[in-house]
Amino acid sequence: MVVKEELKKLGLHFIFVDLGEVEIMETLSAETLNSLKKGLLTSGLELMDDKKSVLIEKIKNAITEMVHYSEELPKVNYSDFLSQKLNYDYTYLSNIFSEMKGITIQQFIIINKIERVKELLLYEELNLTEISYKMHYSSVAHLSNQFKKITGLSPSHYMQLKDKRRKPLEEIGNTEKIQQP
Repeated sequence: MVVKEELKKLGLHFIFVDLGEVEIMETLSAETLNSLKKGLLTSGLELMDDKKSVLIEKIKNAITEMVHYSEELPKVNYSDFLSQKLNYDYTYLSNIFSEMKGITIQQFIIINKIERVKELLLYEELNLTEISYKMHYSSVAHLSNQFKKITGLSPSHYMQLKDKRRKPLEEIGNTEKIQQP
C-alpha cells in the first residue's frame, strides 16, 4: 500500500505491485526516480534498481518463505526448488549470492533452518526427533551438530538457558531473601 501511495503521489501508473516488485507504465526520469527513492525511504523502504540486488532479495525471500512459513519443506533439493521458483540456473544464483553476500546459499539455508529450529524448540510442541524430521535432517545427531556449529550450543543446552531466563508467571514479583554471610 505504501508503494502504491508513493507511485500515485508522483502520478505514476503501475501494472502491478507485488512483494519486492513493481511494474510501471512510464519511463522514469532521473528526477522522478530520486523522488520515488526518497518517498520510499521515509516509509522505511528501499528502491533497488540493481538487478543483482533484486535477485539476491528474491533468493532470500524464497528461502525465508520455504524455511519459516511453509508447513512442509519441499521434497526436492533446495537447489532445484530455488531454480524452479526463480527461473534461473542454480549455479548462476549460487555464484551471484556468494559474490554479493559473502556466504553460500547453502550456508544461508542452514542459518535459517537453525533459526527455525530455535523457534520450534521455544514453542515446546515438538521434541528434537520430531523437529529433525520436520526440518528434513537425516538424524537428530546431524541436526545437533549443525545447531552447535551455528549457535555454539547443543539444542538441550539452548533449552536449559531458555528455561533459566524465563520466570514462571507465578514467581514474578516474589522476592527471595538473600542470605548474609
